[in-house]
Amino acid sequence: MLITPRPGADPRNLLQALGGAQLAAANLRSSHKGRAYTQLLAYLEWATEAAGVLRHQVRDADIDHLVLTRRYQALLGSCGSLAGSSQERLVNGLVDLELAERAQALQAAGEALKAQMDRWSQPEVLVVADSSFYVQNTQKLAEADLHQILDLRSHDDVRLLFPITVVDELDGLKESGKERSRWRASHTLGLLDGILGGRTSSVWRSRSSSSCGDGSMEIRGQVSVEIVLDQPGHVRLPIADDEIIDRAVAIQSMASRAVRLLTCDTGQHTRGWAAGLEVTKIPAKDPGPEPDWASQGKPGSGTRQRRRDRAAASAAAQPPAVEPSAVEPSTFEASATT
Repeated sequence: MLITPRPGADPRNLLQALGGAQLAAANLRSSHKGRAYTQLLAYLEWATEAAGVLRHQVRDADIDHLVLTRRYQALLGSCGSLAGSSQERLVNGLVDLELAERAQALQAAGEALKAQMDRWSQPEVLVVADSSFYVQNTQKLAEADLHQILDLRSHDDVRLLFPITVVDELDGLKESGKERSRWRASHTLGLLDGILGGRTSSVWRSRSSSSCGDGSMEIRGQVSVEIVLDQPGHVRLPIADDEIIDRAVAIQSMASRAVRLLTCDTGQHTRGWAAGLEVTKIPAKDPGPEPDWASQGKPGSGTRQRRRDRAAASAAAQPPAVEPSAVEPSTFEASATT
């Protein structure tokens, strides 16, 4: 399970807290051999203390998954209703099972956190780009020079991170009514598939060197890509742009260093800065000269207007339809008599 540190939380302190809670649960499970009520109270005390240590470091949903589970709620509710020795065996078994599973979950969370910290501890520039960058940037992803876009030193290594919500957005854009969005989304996802081959991370462009005109050598840093999956139980924010910012902030907290956000949207630019991210906004396409607003609403001279004019002229040239004349009553009566 990959947990989400709160913004500003030190992942090293969080790792230590997870280890301490896991060790306390294991020790409690092995040491208590007394009455069920005593063991239940000791377990509830452990859960309260563990949740108190973690509540400033991880999100509430992670605490519920790691410590304050549904079984915890059931045991807490039974605390004042134990009656007689008939429940001893049941309560002892439930407490023992819960402590065993909590120790296992805390250990797994610590191992996942440590692995993620190690992966993002390399001397790389961490970059998260939203879908607007892949669709609206003047260059498609295959031709984009991230070092130039981010104004980095040529020898810097870069890791381009794809929160899974960005991948899902691009998948949705493949069915967009706009041809550019469809093509760019398909291009980006096809390139990503080719680089990763089903994995979550891989090298896109290896570190290389080339000779310059003055005889010196230029080192080009490695560029890697990685899909950042949602942890089990994660509930996405209702607005995709907010979710991308939230994921970028979580990565920044876990990596203990700055994350760069790439976007072409003004709103996302503002959200990123407000959340404490370093943001690079790609200039939007020039909309061209301002239209002549005085002529708005007047008949135009473009292709569509000429087509409408031809259709109107053709309709005017057609002879009017002749409605069948009514039959004179006298004629009708004479025919009927005959």
